[in-house]
Amino acid sequence: MEVTRVDADEPVADRARARLLELRAEAADRLASLGAARTDVVDAARGANVDDEHDPEGATIAFERAQLEALAADAGRRLVEVDAALARLDAGTYGVCAVGGEPIDAARLVARPTATTCVRHASG
Repeated sequence: MEVTRVDADEPVADRARARLLELRAEAADRLASLGAARTDVVDAARGANVDDEHDPEGATIAFERAQLEALAADAGRRLVEVDAALARLDAGTYGVCAVGGEPIDAARLVARPTATTCVRHASG
């Protein structure tokens, strides 16, 4: 399979880059905020009874910490997706389906700027 290089006109590429950079900043901010929240939960747990098995509040602290870790992992994945999309934009392959090599519909890229496949190949 040969992937077609996309030579998008500058305004389209500029809009895509601006949106991706906006998404990247949001994900980085979220990751930083979640890291601070996790630190707060861990610090609060230091003074609490850490016997989760017998302390009803212990289970809550463990749940909160696990939830924050899951949300941080999600934000980290988002950063990876956005960085990969920016790399494709730099390489001229942004908006090209990774499976079939055909262009990804503009509406799909507006809805999901980090999409790597066209709609047809997304469900397969």
